[in-house]
Amino acid sequence: MNTMLKTAQESIRLAARQLGYDDKTINDFLKPEKEHSFTIEVEGKKYPAYRVQHNSKLGPYKGGIRFHAGVNIDEVRALATLMSIKTAAVGLPLGGGKGGVVVDPRQLDTSQVEKIARDYARQLAQHLGSNKDIPAPDVNTNGRIMDWMVDELEKVTGKPDKGSFTGKSITAGGSEGRIAATGYGAVIVLEEYLKSKNLLNKNLTVGIQGFGNAGYYFAQGLKQKHPNLKLVAIANSKHTWVNQAGIDVDSHAAVGGDPRPEDLADAVNGKELSSKAILGQDVDILALAALEDAVNSDNVNQIKASIVVEIANGPVTQDAAKKLFTTGVDVLPDVIANAGGVIVSCLEWQQNLRGEHWSEKKVLDSMEQTLVQATNHMLTRAQQNSTSLKQAAFENALKRLLG
Repeated sequence: MNTMLKTAQESIRLAARQLGYDDKTINDFLKPEKEHSFTIEVEGKKYPAYRVQHNSKLGPYKGGIRFHAGVNIDEVRALATLMSIKTAAVGLPLGGGKGGVVVDPRQLDTSQVEKIARDYARQLAQHLGSNKDIPAPDVNTNGRIMDWMVDELEKVTGKPDKGSFTGKSITAGGSEGRIAATGYGAVIVLEEYLKSKNLLNKNLTVGIQGFGNAGYYFAQGLKQKHPNLKLVAIANSKHTWVNQAGIDVDSHAAVGGDPRPEDLADAVNGKELSSKAILGQDVDILALAALEDAVNSDNVNQIKASIVVEIANGPVTQDAAKKLFTTGVDVLPDVIANAGGVIVSCLEWQQNLRGEHWSEKKVLDSMEQTLVQATNHMLTRAQQNSTSLKQAAFENALKRLLG
């Protein structure tokens, strides 16, 4: 069992026992409802593929498909389980699922990637659909790949079903606001937390680990809505850059329309450190938008921030989270903090079912309403029960899933 799956299951057991559920009920919930393991063959090469459909009590399975050489069944199980928690924690009418193909798409040409995408949808056709299982993009997949999968599914089933996948291109039924959703959603969650602590109008400093889509739009949201929350440190996989005077994310914000600046050094115009140095920066708020297990038992003592925002999936291990909680550091958990993406996916699905296309403002306003309610529900439970925010979020989710 890999670390992510073990951590997810431990978190669920802890929250469920706190709610009074017995071990049989918990074990039954932890077991996925369905698992699909199969092989995709393209031009003589075979690629293991998976789809785990974890829980459908609240609605159709929902979760991304990743194309990555490191994909394995335990990882997919963990992510499917966490998606069940996430959709429940924010009150969506959806369940939890996840999928993956063991492949590095960077080693393939476009036609080969398309063949893999179409075969994935073809082999799972009887298990997918807007009322069964609704995949979305994840690591190394995108709207174009979702478009191919929808097209293939419709060919196999012989009927239109635009709501069978989300994260599609706009022209194929995708939603406005999807690209910004995760980062902007994290801003909303942080905002509600700061309001609850009477900190929203204070001058606070921010560091961000990871500056892809989520990190970039988180920074943009802070700049637009809360200029008193000053970004002073950012890091990618190679470097950390620090400028106590503040970092303007617009100075080198986009190259070819992609909000992932290749040369962050120019944007920051400050001190350059190692990539890992971001964790020990003296900031009030540390946003983790890179990889899982970024903060663990080996480096948790480096954290100086009093607020940690989990924008990535599982960036703080269970042991590290316990340590941070006991030292008074609040961790805004991923199942709430990065739920903006799945909320907009849900809204895309609803638009498809109704044959509608909403404005970006309508989509983001609806996302904000959902996140504000979920965040305050979490904050209230945490305060009432003197638990961590993650514990509170998991308890709220499990009350819906097991009640």
